Amino acid sequence: MKTRAITGVLFVVVMVASTLLGPWVFAVFFLLISLFALDEFYRIINTSGHNSLKGDKTGAVHPNRWAGLTLSIVLFVALILVQLKGVSLSTFLYCIPFITLIFWLELYRKQENPFSNIAFTFLGVIFAVLPFLFFFQLGFIEGSYNFHYPLGFLILLWASDTGAYLAGNALGKTKLFERHSPKKTWEGALGGLIISGIASFILSRFYVGIAPWQWLVSSMIIVVFGTYGDLIESMLKRSYNIKDSGNILPGHGGLLDRFDGLLLAAPLIYLFLELSTGS
Repeated sequence: MKTRAITGVLFVVVMVASTLLGPWVFAVFFLLISLFALDEFYRIINTSGHNSLKGDKTGAVHPNRWAGLTLSIVLFVALILVQLKGVSLSTFLYCIPFITLIFWLELYRKQENPFSNIAFTFLGVIFAVLPFLFFFQLGFIEGSYNFHYPLGFLILLWASDTGAYLAGNALGKTKLFERHSPKKTWEGALGGLIISGIASFILSRFYVGIAPWQWLVSSMIIVVFGTYGDLIESMLKRSYNIKDSGNILPGHGGLLDRFDGLLLAAPLIYLFLELSTGS
């Protein structure tokens, strides 16, 4: 518990600092986080192997780790250059060769399931990197960098997790989705909704770039889809019979474990703010 508490405090401090120290620190930090998260995903798939729980060795999947990481770097760097250097959106066209690279490299790998390898290589980018691209975009929802939105997102997410944990421990009886996460309860989810709602009200008093109702709706999106992100990451781990996605954070597991609430929520929050602010 002591290790978990120390890691948790340091994790929060580093995360907050990454948003406050300017756009370049924010960009580089979350580029690295996304790459580590992707690497965790590939290690889970590659170590466990598709259908390995059934003892089917011919079903083993080996994503092209380096090709996926390279494509992710190019995607993230292109987005950074668009936002911080004002280059054209056509910069994303440079991603095309790296997309095709994943296909033709598979011709030379001599693997038993080449198209499964290709599919899981792309799935890793979609599952573990794309959400961080949208999270990064939150910092530029107004056109120039504003830490209010990514930091506000994290605060609402942490408030939701804290409320769910406290309410679940104190009152939790009704299972939310026992098949994938036996400890989650409806009472905990309600606690997360209430605490995150309170946090959204407080944020709206200080971060006035969007209206209070937008902060409130954002908190609701984060609670609902943050929970689904958690469940989906739990489904991934249960599919491969592992407890944690990694061990980079002592007492907390891996980065996918810590950012599971962001995976579905970040793209939807960005979509909501784009539509509701008329950016």
